[in-house]
Amino acid sequence: MSDGLDITHGGAIAVDPEALRAVATAMGRAAPRFADAAAAIRTAHGFIVGTSNLSAQVDTVALWASADRADVLHEECQTASANTLLMADVYELVELRAQLAALAIQDTAQAFAIDARIAQLEASDPRVNEMEQWLLAGWRDKRFEGLSEQLYLGPSALTGGSPLYLGAALALAARVAATGTGRLAPNATLSGSGGPVSVTPVKTGTQIAPPTSLAEALRRFPTAPDAQLKVERYTMPNGSNRFVLYAKGTQMSVDPKEPFDMTSNLELYTGQESASYAATVAALEAAGAQAGDEVHVYAHSQSAMNAAYLSSQSEFDVTVQVTAGSPVHPAVGEDQLLIELRHTDDAVSSLAGGGSPGGTGSPDSLVVTRDGDAFDVLFPSHMMESYTETAEMVDASGDVRLEAWLDKARELDEAVAIESTEYVARRE
Repeated sequence: MSDGLDITHGGAIAVDPEALRAVATAMGRAAPRFADAAAAIRTAHGFIVGTSNLSAQVDTVALWASADRADVLHEECQTASANTLLMADVYELVELRAQLAALAIQDTAQAFAIDARIAQLEASDPRVNEMEQWLLAGWRDKRFEGLSEQLYLGPSALTGGSPLYLGAALALAARVAATGTGRLAPNATLSGSGGPVSVTPVKTGTQIAPPTSLAEALRRFPTAPDAQLKVERYTMPNGSNRFVLYAKGTQMSVDPKEPFDMTSNLELYTGQESASYAATVAALEAAGAQAGDEVHVYAHSQSAMNAAYLSSQSEFDVTVQVTAGSPVHPAVGEDQLLIELRHTDDAVSSLAGGGSPGGTGSPDSLVVTRDGDAFDVLFPSHMMESYTETAEMVDASGDVRLEAWLDKARELDEAVAIESTEYVARRE
């Protein structure tokens, strides 16, 4: 897209395969109508030519050309439908291979079913495998774009006076992560316990309405001193409650009681429950969230890892997950809307190994990528301001899939009361 923005359903998948098939089917149904139109025009042409004095009043040459044009449209529509179906098969093949790779046990019934479908797709058209490889090659080339040029340290004796970029080491680490580290399996869980922690409300208020754009949502993060978490509670007309969580990333603090620290980063990335995860659950519970309550999550950096595990292991019903600069890539169910904002030159986001070539989540889920900053010394591409700028670009893109997110946000407009609370979390 323009401005270097790329919006896809997954790493190498532009659009959900089933959505693409729906378009192809619609085009396929329209194609015969052009053939019918061509036949009708030629019938009219014959009648006009065969009727005395009538042909002088009609441009029969133009009329016949219209029939020819309808024939061309018929062929073009058929071709477009067939090509779109082929592309849907290629996208599905990429998605199925990603799903198969995510299965921890390869001899399950699900794995056998996926294998059978893969074989069916491969046998359907010899072009499918070739196009799959072309798609994956393009994705692999772009997923770390700009990363190796980051952390410029100037001319160095180590490089014979040439510019030294520590980003080259980061790019190598990212490619190691691409082998699987940073990609969470379906229904991933954390081990151990991150507690004890405490959460203290430090700022309360009322909201007028839910966010109406992704950028607005990213601007709603906590503003009170030391607050890492903010929870909005929406009381619906039927008395039920829905919750929206805004969670900051790593806090650069020397305070040993700070739960959103580098220790929590390492624990989460290696599959252990962190103090920041325990604090996130505690903040939701303090705001009144109970098992089964619907939760929308907006999270940056470390908290994006917490969001991934909230959706896969908590008792809350996480229906919307919007993350910025996440070090992991989650596999979520088709009932969850996942929007990932990733900068290809963000060293933290690169820990997800470029994510997955396949899609995950609902058909309207999105992966948004761009090169966040052309010259990065102190990781500006990972900062929330840079991701908010990316969100603004998505809002302005006109991508129709964003309507699914807007619909989920608009549901909260029905709330009869909205309470907002910011929390400071601490290790005990």
